[in-house]
Amino acid sequence: MLVPRLTALTQGSCLWQRVCWRLVEGVPDRAMEAVLTGLVEAAPGPEVLSRLLGNLVVKSKKAQFVMTRKLLFLQYRYTTPVLQSLLGYLAKDSQRRPLLVQALKELLETWGSSSAVRHAPLPQQCYVSKAVLICLAHLGDTELQDSREELLASLMAGVKCHLDSSLPAVRRLGMIVAEVASARIHPEGPPLKFQYEKDELSCELLALATLQPAADSPSEAGPFVAPVAAETPDKQTVDSGVPQVRPQGSDSELDSDDEFVPYDMSGDQELKSGKVPMYIRDCVEALTTSEDWEYWEAALRALERLVFRNPAATREVSVELAKVLLHLEEKTSVVGFEGLRQRALVAVTVTDPARVAEYLTSQFYAINYSLRQRMDILDVLALAAQELSRPGRLWRAPQCGSPGPTCQPGCTVAPTWRAVVDERIRRKTRRFSKGSPKRRPAGSPNGFNSVAGYFFFPLIKGFDRPLVTFDLLGDDQLVLGRLAHTLGVLMYLAVNTTVAVPMGKALLEFVWALRFHGDTYVRRGLLSAVSSVLLSVPGERLWEDLPDELLEARLWLADVAEKDPDEDCRMLAVKALLLLEKLKDKLLPLPSP
Repeated sequence: MLVPRLTALTQGSCLWQRVCWRLVEGVPDRAMEAVLTGLVEAAPGPEVLSRLLGNLVVKSKKAQFVMTRKLLFLQYRYTTPVLQSLLGYLAKDSQRRPLLVQALKELLETWGSSSAVRHAPLPQQCYVSKAVLICLAHLGDTELQDSREELLASLMAGVKCHLDSSLPAVRRLGMIVAEVASARIHPEGPPLKFQYEKDELSCELLALATLQPAADSPSEAGPFVAPVAAETPDKQTVDSGVPQVRPQGSDSELDSDDEFVPYDMSGDQELKSGKVPMYIRDCVEALTTSEDWEYWEAALRALERLVFRNPAATREVSVELAKVLLHLEEKTSVVGFEGLRQRALVAVTVTDPARVAEYLTSQFYAINYSLRQRMDILDVLALAAQELSRPGRLWRAPQCGSPGPTCQPGCTVAPTWRAVVDERIRRKTRRFSKGSPKRRPAGSPNGFNSVAGYFFFPLIKGFDRPLVTFDLLGDDQLVLGRLAHTLGVLMYLAVNTTVAVPMGKALLEFVWALRFHGDTYVRRGLLSAVSSVLLSVPGERLWEDLPDELLEARLWLADVAEKDPDEDCRMLAVKALLLLEKLKDKLLPLPSP
């Protein structure tokens, strides 16, 4: 109620501005935070806030602490317009601009702190990143040059911490801030350029780097939001102010092909001169030794189909084929190379699960492998386990009568007498309504039951043994998080299998050893793994064999649900607690009165 009235009174009136300044200067220190917070939230922009507060942050230490410390670092619930009003207020007067420079230094120092990147929640990191970009938009080149060395040191440290994070959103924050800040702090040097996916948050952050001109009247002083960069207008329109008309008979007009209708080539296909391999061994030979790149690509595209069609021939060379695919590199620009390679590896693993899974799990902890290859191994194992556990999976041998070159014309089976009778009854029966036929999937044994141990136990036994180039408990926390998620998936797919109980015991020990890990992605995987154990292992066996572990897990989950800085971790902990309580209520019913 107070801010709109004071905004109108202080418009063009120095007397009312001095009245407002004396009013806020007389606020006691114990009420200063509440008053300033309300004014900053209610003011429509930095111009209005500057008229209401004057140089209060220079005269009052309490106001300076609230405006430059508490609202920027200790709280992050405010919207972007509020943050723009606050920092724009600091930039409006020459006496307040040194506070803006100091705020930028402290913001970049916090942004570049490895502890803040690892432990601060993602909304707070976004809030600090927005504040950094708004400060850079308000400060001039001269002010930035005076603190260049200090700002560059904090920026480089922050880039490394953000790029080392296992969360894609944190890495994207680091890339965007690094691009904008490096161009402003060190304009004469080579600019930093990153490749990242554009989303709503990234567009908002990039828009904050452009300073919006101040409004001239209170009616124009709406929400202070940075504009999104518009498309670049035509050069001729910008230069002259009006579109340029080309003279008739110019060369560009004579050479124009605009009057011709383009020929529809959407259905055309590229002609391939090479032949397609017909056998598994031909594909192995083509992928390893062939210099004909069209034949190499044809072999890669045909491999998954040939593996499903010839499972017996695949088992003869399954380990060798898995080795070739694991080390396969893209030699040409093949569209969807990673997907083709992954699907072929999954097909080989599904066809010969025991031997291929044993080979892949042994290579996961071997030396001289990149982190990308190790994560590919985890993805392939999870996808193959999902395919094996799915009823009616597509990898079984094709039935006779299905279309394809392997089906013979005379192999149709004559209908039995029961089928003939059913067909006659169907023809002579009149039905007034008939629901849509539901085709149930064909029943088949769980193919993951007998091979779950080959997938699970070799992966979990070596996580605490560091290698020269691979340390899960050290710098390779991204792979550790992916390993925790994969183990949880394997545990969930092993439901109703005979090996589920020992798998659940081993996975709980794995979770208990890493429960206080500092990386958010790893903690998410651990919490997902706990839920997988509660869903897959029979409840009776859990209460009989692991009562102490379940009690400790309940206390840990309650602590995570209450105190973890990451919102997803808190939600996963709450879901695991609900599963645990549901299991307890099911096995331990309330005594009758």
